[in-house]
Amino acid sequence: MPGSASRRTVLAAALAAAAGTSAAAPAAASDRGAAPGSVPEPASGPAPGTVANRFWSTYTDWRSGDAEGTRAVAGHRPGLVLDVPLGSIDHTDPHTGTTSAWEYARWTSPVHVPAVPATEAIASWNARTPAGTWIQVELSGTYSDGTDTPWFVMGRWASGDTDIRRTSVDDQTDGRSSVWTDTFAVDDPASGLRLASYRLRLTLHRRPGTSLTPTVWRVGAMASDVPDRFTVPASAPGLARELAVPRYSQNTHVGQYPEYDNGGEAWCSPTSSQMIVEYWGRRPSAGDLAWVNPEYADPQVCHAARYTYDHQYRGCGNWPFNAAYAASYPDLNAVVTRLRSLTDLETLIRAGIPAVTSQSFRAEELTGAGYGTSGHLMTVIGFTADGDVIANDPASPSNEAVRRVYLRREWENIWLRTKRYDANGKVRGGTGGVCYIFWPVKSAPSQHRALQALGLV
Repeated sequence: MPGSASRRTVLAAALAAAAGTSAAAPAAASDRGAAPGSVPEPASGPAPGTVANRFWSTYTDWRSGDAEGTRAVAGHRPGLVLDVPLGSIDHTDPHTGTTSAWEYARWTSPVHVPAVPATEAIASWNARTPAGTWIQVELSGTYSDGTDTPWFVMGRWASGDTDIRRTSVDDQTDGRSSVWTDTFAVDDPASGLRLASYRLRLTLHRRPGTSLTPTVWRVGAMASDVPDRFTVPASAPGLARELAVPRYSQNTHVGQYPEYDNGGEAWCSPTSSQMIVEYWGRRPSAGDLAWVNPEYADPQVCHAARYTYDHQYRGCGNWPFNAAYAASYPDLNAVVTRLRSLTDLETLIRAGIPAVTSQSFRAEELTGAGYGTSGHLMTVIGFTADGDVIANDPASPSNEAVRRVYLRREWENIWLRTKRYDANGKVRGGTGGVCYIFWPVKSAPSQHRALQALGLV
């Protein structure tokens, strides 16, 4: 999104100014940190460091935790469905003003103790929501001092936009942590306060009197404690490989559908997501694209923008919404996480898995980009023999110009740092290695090993 500062950037900068810390989007939860009689899960994923992931996706996972009207389903892609409603609620959509009745059921995960006591957590999920259904994802935890957070809404989501408007929820805080669009963040990490454990809660909704149900295949969170830093250690090149990923420019869509984040100039995230969706052989059908003006090239990019749009954030850059969009395609998994180095990215590329990365920089900080940005997504597709990064950068004038090669040291630093100076010399936040990773349910053994090494499966 090189054109202008995103709302996420503005909110994160405000947090940084208030707390004197870096500002990569935060989030919060509510209620108790542990259900009565529950037993915390052991920490899992990579060895203790700065990032820890936990995703629930197996039949055993869905049979754990606390099911209230939900049911686990087996199969090649196990999931969670609404079985017997707990009751009904009246929900007023804040973006349409429409109040509707919905039946609902809930599933609450076991308490999870991450290997990394966290300053931030980002939830992501994979689900199918037929017309007449939607889901809500919440996070709650216990702080390192033994006190509890409330339940924080991490997203109200549907793959379509006719029943509810998919949305994040602003103004969530308990005075110690806050939710910033899609990220739970401790307000003052310098105080030593950390999120020591957490639970996730899914609420599945459907129209009353029907047998409809959402199906959730995966839900989880990335917990992290990335230290504040303007520069990061350099990694040594370890791979020369390039993946054949489709190339799309966001700028060929400038002026199209301005109701979705002012049009194509701000569509770096959905454009990047669409590239990888198609790399894995998925794409919207002709019927899916029937709403797009037939004069527009690459209508699937317009489609991705519409179906990743967050009506509260007023943008297409909500990280979990992009992952959920990708996973709405048949047998495709998707998560939001942080990686710790370009070596981690090389692990994925070696296995044939590209990644969408989030970064911000001044024009002079990334040789060859030709622009500066307060927040931008691009797709990493490989590495040169010298170890430089090969990226499909959607902030290019045409599809043909999308493939770029960026200097390894410059690119690694702008992606992994948590603090930076803007063009006016003011301290701003960086994402600290945020990325989206998509892969097929039936993945090759080498791909599974790569994902397992990064704590994603």
